[in-house]
Amino acid sequence: MKRVSILIPQGAILGSVEGPRQVLTEVNKLLQSQGKPALFDVKLVGLNREVAVAGGKYTVFTDALIGDVQRTDLIIIPAVDGNLPQAIESNRAFLPWISEHYERGAEVGSLCVGAFLLASTGLLNGRQCATHWMAAREFRQLFPAVELVEDRIITDEQGLYSSGGAFSYLNLILYLIEKYAGRQVAIFMSKAFQIEIERKSQSPFIIFHGQKDHGDEVIIRAQEYIEQNVAERITVDELADQLALSRRNLERRFRKATANSVVEYVQRVKIEAAKMSLESSRENVNEVMYSVGYSDPKAFRLTFRKITGLSPLEYRQKYNRDVMAEA
Repeated sequence: MKRVSILIPQGAILGSVEGPRQVLTEVNKLLQSQGKPALFDVKLVGLNREVAVAGGKYTVFTDALIGDVQRTDLIIIPAVDGNLPQAIESNRAFLPWISEHYERGAEVGSLCVGAFLLASTGLLNGRQCATHWMAAREFRQLFPAVELVEDRIITDEQGLYSSGGAFSYLNLILYLIEKYAGRQVAIFMSKAFQIEIERKSQSPFIIFHGQKDHGDEVIIRAQEYIEQNVAERITVDELADQLALSRRNLERRFRKATANSVVEYVQRVKIEAAKMSLESSRENVNEVMYSVGYSDPKAFRLTFRKITGLSPLEYRQKYNRDVMAEA
């Protein structure tokens, strides 16, 4: 039997506690209905017997304190709400416990911004991690030694797992169920809970907002110029000349401030504008392509898919209400 410890940190988001508990408990019920033994021994583990969650609206009664758990096979770290550095401080007592049990053979999975707690252990240094795309910039600032893969739903790094944002944590739970209980059980749970299995990317959900709270006024001017001239073909050399910077200096400062190269930023701004048009207008894909400064349909399609995970046509069919109504 797999011993599962779902941590109950201060400020936990209730759904990412109850969701995994419920799905893993249903796996046990399914197996027992087939005459097989239960697979998961699920415990809610905290620093206190009672933990206020969801801004104090609910109280979770834990099954055990961390000192009571001598051995565990899987640790699940739920998402937390509010100020993330403050959440790390409030739950710092969990960190050596997580590290100790990982060193003793336990696997560890973080859900959404629970990645901030997992990364605080240092176990993710030099490894890949996913989290909610809205928290990506703060994560990079706090944990520069971790390779954040912003578009991914699931990472698997030598027994350290992470999931993308919000309810995509359910895809990680399915992934772990498949690993421990097999493909057919995972498929059954995906159908029972109506979770889309095999979803690998959160790219279609990402909304790009150029970060401008970095304090480099010259780079802010560059960002604003790019955003105000979305239909134009902007080159790095042209931008460097306008700002009286060398190309090398511009590239270095731009990446430091925004976590993107100039070319990547231009592409993201153009594709975000294209997404908005595809969602709300009746323009066809070619019209949208021209409106954001692309003239090569193949280049537009490739860039659009690289950033969103979908083709422009697929994106339009998925998110444009008028197109959906016509289908």
